[in-house]
Amino acid sequence: MKKRLLTGIQSSGTLHIGNYFGAIKPFLEISEDYDSMLMVADYHALTSLRDPAAMRANIMHVVKDYLALGVNPSQVVIFKQSDVPAHTELAWIFNCLVTVPFLQQAHAYKDKVAKGLEANAGLFTYPMLMAADILLYDTDVVPVGADQKQHIEYAREAAMKFNNAFGTTFKEPQELIMESIATIPGTDGKKMSKSYGNTIPLFGTKDEIASAVMGIVTDSTGDFPHHVHAIHKLFQADGDLIPLYEEHKGKYKHLKEALIEDIERIIAPMREIRTHITDADVKTVLEEGVLRARAQADAKMQVVRERVGVSLA
Repeated sequence: MKKRLLTGIQSSGTLHIGNYFGAIKPFLEISEDYDSMLMVADYHALTSLRDPAAMRANIMHVVKDYLALGVNPSQVVIFKQSDVPAHTELAWIFNCLVTVPFLQQAHAYKDKVAKGLEANAGLFTYPMLMAADILLYDTDVVPVGADQKQHIEYAREAAMKFNNAFGTTFKEPQELIMESIATIPGTDGKKMSKSYGNTIPLFGTKDEIASAVMGIVTDSTGDFPHHVHAIHKLFQADGDLIPLYEEHKGKYKHLKEALIEDIERIIAPMREIRTHITDADVKTVLEEGVLRARAQADAKMQVVRERVGVSLA
């Protein structure tokens, strides 16, 4: 039996190359080695997104992105979080087991509030919904960036608290961190993130990609543009880049143009595939995926209800 792997991306906007290299590409490289599940985390997106039309469009877009990038729905269970009610039901049970001080320690919560995001209750209890996402499926491993390791620690804590209170029910998952690509730099040198406004769109037009690349902050030492190079080496081996950068010292425009061409070489074929994926295709994939996800989640929740005593069967 293969170990189970679960990962997901929020349906909160356009994917960028940080999503691809930091999460999707690593997932594609290892997905066949696991019993893999890919979740569109639409309820998580509600912590900040209040536009129904945008939510629907984002869900469609993100599934098309997954498919265009090579995720095979016959091998990977692709489903939408909100289509499986067990996620929010289990999250409530976990909320009743953990303390407010415990949740206050969440790095992601403190970081987002510090950046001005509304401190709503959903954002505060976000780790317990994520724990439910993971634990419902007896997940063995979750691929995350090094900065997201705490989320898996929270999931293990939720599993342990439930197991101690009601008997062994949940498997304690492990994080799967790929150190070399865990944090993808943005155009300003910080972690690439939509919230920082420092992204390069994954399926943008060549002009949109060029605009983002030309906006990379030039942080140079000895005529070497570090921020440009940090992104460029995602698309070419560093050994091939060094001669280029040596030859064009101080010629930042030339090096950015070279980066644009390398991005386009990788992205253009996938962008072409994406144009042929329809909304009907997405709906079919999600309808088939949720049947498989629900079968597992519902079976787990039947056990959970019996353990906590709400089931009278």
